[in-house]
Amino acid sequence: MTRALRLPAAIAVAVLALALASCSKPATSASGTAASGSASSGAAAASKKLSIGFFGFAKANSFAEATWAGIQGYAATHNATATFLDSNFDGPTQVAQLQDAVVSKRFNVVIVQANDGSAMVAPVKQAIAAGITVVIEFTPVGGQYNTAAPQVPGTINIIDPPTVNGVGLAKMGLAACKTVPTTGKCQVAYLQGFANYPLDTARTAAAVAALKAGGADVISNLVGGYTADSGRAAMQNLLQAHPDVNVVIGSSQALEGATPLAKGKKIAFVGNGGSTQAFAFVKAGTWYGDYDVPEKAEGAKAAQLGLDKARGQSVPDSSVACQVLTTFACLGTKQTLQGQTATYSD
Repeated sequence: MTRALRLPAAIAVAVLALALASCSKPATSASGTAASGSASSGAAAASKKLSIGFFGFAKANSFAEATWAGIQGYAATHNATATFLDSNFDGPTQVAQLQDAVVSKRFNVVIVQANDGSAMVAPVKQAIAAGITVVIEFTPVGGQYNTAAPQVPGTINIIDPPTVNGVGLAKMGLAACKTVPTTGKCQVAYLQGFANYPLDTARTAAAVAALKAGGADVISNLVGGYTADSGRAAMQNLLQAHPDVNVVIGSSQALEGATPLAKGKKIAFVGNGGSTQAFAFVKAGTWYGDYDVPEKAEGAKAAQLGLDKARGQSVPDSSVACQVLTTFACLGTKQTLQGQTATYSD
């Protein structure tokens, strides 16, 4: 039979609380986030060409490439240059890259997509002290992964809090359970991105907790990674150990490798990442849903916020990406993605 599962009210309230945590009372913007920064004697003239340094996850990662495309496009049309500094998912490398950039005074604006949010606190503080405008993009810098609020004073933050992402994936996973036949509790496998990767650890914990609270049986949190090959390998192991799995959640790249192995089986999928491939799977009904952060738009927004602040304009210091960039809280289903177009490919 098909067993209806619900995300409890407490979880829904928690999501709302996390989103609201990024907002404060004074001088709010249209998105409800607090304004930060005013014109100062140190602001750059509008006619001055500025430089942006993007400290992204990895050039080989399609998600970071989407961010980069947004940054690069916005910079090109707003009197700025942009450079991608590739840390290849390595936290210490990224720390060293930002420290070097601060010493060399190479950039007016830096956009940080942190591999390790805790490790990046010190170099971000150094950049702020050096008068560099710092935008924290997608994942928080600091020890808290459940908020978009600034954790380093002076930073601008446009964030998809990992715990909110995890709870969103769980919400779609529980809804997906209603679409497949189950016997007893819905059997859900969560394929985490990387083991011991801070943002993945926070996201996985939030997703697993919300799934269990919603009545699902979480049978696995194998590492699915962020490639089709790693996803295929994880799915092979999963099906050997749990051939009766009902729902599989993982990165969109991993699920692209996993999906073909489910042919002939009644398994629902929920992806994480709004690529053209993920959109196609959802719109075709092959996947139940996909958590869609419009990452190219987020990259462009990060560039806009950084350049505006560097030029003396007042900007919000905290924005929740899924609130300001989508009308559906990033919960992409066949219904909510109607009329939407993905802006990057895996």
